[in-house]
Amino acid sequence: MGTYLTILGFNSAIPTINSAPTAQFLEMEERHFLIDCGEGTQVQLRKAKARFSKINHIFISHLHGDHCFGLPGLIASFRLLGRETPLHIYGPKGIKEMLETVFRLTETHKGFEVVYHELDKNYSEKIFEDNRVEVFTIPLDHRIYCNGYLFREKPKERHLNMQEISKYPEIETCDYHNLKLGKDFVLSDGYILKNEVLTKEPAKSVSYAFCSDTRYFESIVPVIENVDVLYHEATFLHDLKEMADYTGHTTALEAARIARKANVGKLILGHFSNRYGDLSVFTNEAREIFPNTFLPKQLEPVKIG
Repeated sequence: MGTYLTILGFNSAIPTINSAPTAQFLEMEERHFLIDCGEGTQVQLRKAKARFSKINHIFISHLHGDHCFGLPGLIASFRLLGRETPLHIYGPKGIKEMLETVFRLTETHKGFEVVYHELDKNYSEKIFEDNRVEVFTIPLDHRIYCNGYLFREKPKERHLNMQEISKYPEIETCDYHNLKLGKDFVLSDGYILKNEVLTKEPAKSVSYAFCSDTRYFESIVPVIENVDVLYHEATFLHDLKEMADYTGHTTALEAARIARKANVGKLILGHFSNRYGDLSVFTNEAREIFPNTFLPKQLEPVKIG
């Protein structure tokens, strides 16, 4: 078990032979999340040998085609593969109308329930939670309404210190659950055994922030502070900052500034303009501000934490 990110595509608007539009597959605490779904995403999922039939939650940042045009085809494939489990789609208001219009005009019968969670808030909100994972929106500043997403593991259970526990016959197997939750143990004579004696520190919970298309936007810093890994768009180098602002994008240098201000562990850049042949120029620029910056590795799972 662990948290693994597979970047399926990281290109900007136009696909190339070597890079697909934005899409990511995140495995966290045995949950399988799809983040954005550009054209050809289901092919990339197959190339990555991802178990995409396990995807029950899809998070779409915004309704530009390079981030969502793969959705109708993916949903149609789910139907052909006999899916019965409900599929939850999180995205901007209008995503339901867009998809249902395609399904209606093409007479696509899904055969399973699609649950839409339409977003329209300009502040961060929790949009998913279970007993292990929680997901928050990261409001961005693009040409149209756009969110990034913060994925965070909940605090994990403590590890049992069996060497100490074995000293106390009163502690039975049925007591282990409460010990893992951090509770003390009271002996029959009333003596309190402190939890830190009977257990060890839990594994560190990890977090991942995906920041899609956006201008330089410092308001996201408190939301993504201290995340283990940040993926942030960097469409242009800083000499084209004026163009970045006009088109609603960020430069590599600006992405690095965000990473430094937020004290993130690692920065991955993406969404590069096709004008650049050698992508190392992006890390060269960003590392002057934030040394722990990397290019995406398409279809290669990367462990987070």
